[in-house]
Amino acid sequence: MLAKIRNLLGRAPSARLPQLPIGQRIYAIGDIHGRLDLFERLIEAIERDDAQRNSAHSLVILLGDLIDRGPDSAGVLARARQWARERDVEFIQGNHEEMLLVSRDKLDAFRSFLKFGGRETILSYGMDPQFVMDAELDELQRAAMEAIPQDDFDFIDGFQKMIRVGDYVFVHAGVRPETPLENQLGHDCRWIREPFLSHNGEFGGFVIHGHTITQEPEIRGNRVGIDTGAYMHGRLTAIGLQGSERWFIQACESEGGITVQVAAEAPA
Repeated sequence: MLAKIRNLLGRAPSARLPQLPIGQRIYAIGDIHGRLDLFERLIEAIERDDAQRNSAHSLVILLGDLIDRGPDSAGVLARARQWARERDVEFIQGNHEEMLLVSRDKLDAFRSFLKFGGRETILSYGMDPQFVMDAELDELQRAAMEAIPQDDFDFIDGFQKMIRVGDYVFVHAGVRPETPLENQLGHDCRWIREPFLSHNGEFGGFVIHGHTITQEPEIRGNRVGIDTGAYMHGRLTAIGLQGSERWFIQACESEGGITVQVAAEAPA
């Protein structure tokens, strides 16, 4: 993993490296998707990394899709809220959070939510698996919305569309090219792939995003994607940023348990 990331960083165009304001450090975390085990290890690694660096205002940004697909969405939300009481954490809403919110009132949306990982989410709230399997859709919707605490709905509903700090833009899926950042639609920020992924020009800021799974962080001259497939590949990735420096912290599932690795950008 470390060698691959270093190679990608070495190939990234850098006419002018994006920068954070002096005295600011940010850790952005990709899609967690219910993998509380990986999330816990990454939290430990980030706090350890943060403590070892020079004094700075340290902010964590979760890029969305905390829920669905993995086994413990309820646990991830609880841990994220706890962490935000302990340090400065901001949250961006992903398409899976949007699906859950819309599912409260729309049966078709609830059907799609279940299809794309929502079944695992409602099970993580202690619903009976046999009931989840056998219930009629409308009955299951009512029961699921009762099982999820209102505090969790309120928490998710408060997630942001986009965060901008210095030269960086933090968003779940991406942005629409040729559209000013202040005019970006929430739907695009949470769902877009093309034409964002193939765009080689400027976005109005250097974009850090998740949503599109790659085996390792995808580094381009105008963006970095850090959804490394926590539920699919067993890898949860964070990017650290300070000044013009970038580094990666990754919690990886292996036969021996969960390991943590750090890859720093080599000097140009």
